[in-house]
Amino acid sequence: MEHKRLGTSGLKVPCLSLGTMAWGEETNEENAGLMLRKYLDAGGSLIDTAALYADGNSEAIVGSFLGEMVPRQEVTLVSKAGIGLNKGEREIDASRGAMLRSLDASLARLGTDYLDLWLVQTWDAEVPLEETLSALEYAVSSGRARYVGVSNYAGWQLARAACLSRVPLVAIQSEYSLVRRTAEREVIPAAAALGTGMMAWSPLGRGVLTGKYRGGIPADSRGASETRADYVAPYLEPRPSRIVDALATAARGLDAEPLDLALSWALQQPGIDTAVVGPRTPAQLEQILKAVPRRMPAEIVSALNDISAPPA
Repeated sequence: MEHKRLGTSGLKVPCLSLGTMAWGEETNEENAGLMLRKYLDAGGSLIDTAALYADGNSEAIVGSFLGEMVPRQEVTLVSKAGIGLNKGEREIDASRGAMLRSLDASLARLGTDYLDLWLVQTWDAEVPLEETLSALEYAVSSGRARYVGVSNYAGWQLARAACLSRVPLVAIQSEYSLVRRTAEREVIPAAAALGTGMMAWSPLGRGVLTGKYRGGIPADSRGASETRADYVAPYLEPRPSRIVDALATAARGLDAEPLDLALSWALQQPGIDTAVVGPRTPAQLEQILKAVPRRMPAEIVSALNDISAPPA
């Protein structure tokens, strides 16, 4: 698997990163282990998790594999803080105290004394940005994190944070795919100007770009789940469906799968350093790993760009 520098930092990342949002909820520990082994065997090296995922269970599962399945130093471990659960409800809190408490809890669950990359999971309008950034600065100075960055920030938020931070913000995670290109307006240009690496999450459009929803909602899909249906629903509307249809047509013409072209398109876009994929099953991961990024004909790229262009 190809690796490259994350932005202008010295941190190397693979073109595909393994997201673990489903681990501990939709994916049990046995299947998580199978997926991690497949991913590592394919040359992958970045595991992406968060304190929020499965209320910490995702990190605990990842931690159970470190040392046993793979030496800690052979993987790039990424986690996030700033969103937690309060009586079952999500609560944003990127205060210094909450961030550092979350970091220590993450390290304990993961069974490690440092993260390769630690991110603020989302913008917190109720906490001074300087306070949030002070947590990142302390994480680096204390050795708890090698690198730091942000996630789900708007372009102006990233720019302001980068200007105020006393340590480099080497990464931003942002949703980006053929059905979600809004990052092109501000986030990707800001990241490029600042030297911040771009980690595109959900490059398969929360699963719809695989084409599996074209004939309806599969019973075993997130779209049919009581807890995840709302996560997929925005991409089952008419405009995303037209994009998926065009992608499927292009894939047939190239004797490929829609998934192949969706990933190839995302990884070929300017400024994208890695795509964070989050399969729920070993079979889904196997399909993703088989999708070797390919150079698509210019006319196909142009057609996909036209039909997926964000509304003005």
